[in-house]
Amino acid sequence: MQNKKVAIIGTVGLPAKYGGFETLAEHLTKHLADDYKMTVYCSLPSYDGELETHNGAALKYINLKANGIQSIPYDILSIFHANRTVDILLILGVSGCIVLPFVKLFSRKKLVINIDGLEWKRHKWNRYAKWFLKFSEKLAVKYADVVIADNKVIQDYVKDEYDKESELIAYGADHVKKLHIEQEVMRDYPFLTEQYAFTVCRIEPENNIHMIIAAVAEIDELPLVVIGNWEASQYGQDLKKKYADHNNILLINAIYDQAVLNQIRSNCTLYLHGHSAGGTNPSLVEAMHLGLPIFAYDVAYNRETTEHQAKYFASSAELINLLAHLNEISLPDLGKMMFEISEKRYRWDIIAKQYAKLLAPIEN
Repeated sequence: MQNKKVAIIGTVGLPAKYGGFETLAEHLTKHLADDYKMTVYCSLPSYDGELETHNGAALKYINLKANGIQSIPYDILSIFHANRTVDILLILGVSGCIVLPFVKLFSRKKLVINIDGLEWKRHKWNRYAKWFLKFSEKLAVKYADVVIADNKVIQDYVKDEYDKESELIAYGADHVKKLHIEQEVMRDYPFLTEQYAFTVCRIEPENNIHMIIAAVAEIDELPLVVIGNWEASQYGQDLKKKYADHNNILLINAIYDQAVLNQIRSNCTLYLHGHSAGGTNPSLVEAMHLGLPIFAYDVAYNRETTEHQAKYFASSAELINLLAHLNEISLPDLGKMMFEISEKRYRWDIIAKQYAKLLAPIEN
């Protein structure tokens, strides 16, 4: 029997450079390319367009950016093109789902949609963008043959909000490995010779960087290293200026060399996770797979991801209290628990099998 054709829509593209959806597409193509004829839609501004295949999947380029306002026409064009050429559309995110009523009007192609982390709730969007994203989410859930939620909290939301069942599938993390520190990296980042707390993320208020830094600055128990895009917003610039002279706080601009970034991350003493939105966060499950002891911001998403086994804080005061009693917490045992959960739930072979079950074609 001829392999069914599957399109992956909604990522920047392959090979994966960054981002949870890109990493998901990377590993789905690795695991499923033998069973499906796969096409991944890619943003031409992010690639040179010369690569035609990757992991056995065909690459189709759209000359629009995959992020920001252009993500909407980027996804829409990808959906319309894929609808003419494949059997099953795997759509990651809801930006382009505004067109699904028209797609379903003329086609019976199977739509499998990962609705991501309730993007419309993020503080960074104005009310018009929030309305559009919420409406797109509503259409995605209504017209999808299968809805995928990456966190139990989102699965419950889909049931409560839309009275529709969804499939719970998270992300894999076993692509990250604990790395020994190279001498050159040690010279560039001398803090690596000591113990340190660490976080890496977009520098946005909803990731609670201000809360984490304020707590560490107050307790002065363990140096804090934060890597992110500090110059991208006034929020980041203000924090960097405020703590520029604090010896215990190291605010480092984004590092795009993954080997260097992973050396810094995988050798930290403590991982601080401040994300308050977005479902199951890929950086959190990666930290878990590295066996890092984790203090996470206390929201239901993070508790579900870590099976309530991490340590949690909801304010600077609560984080200060955790740090002040650090010697009463067995960090090695906490890290071991995080790794065991990751091995049980966040492996790519498990994730790929879950997706494969959902990609079966609709029977006539």
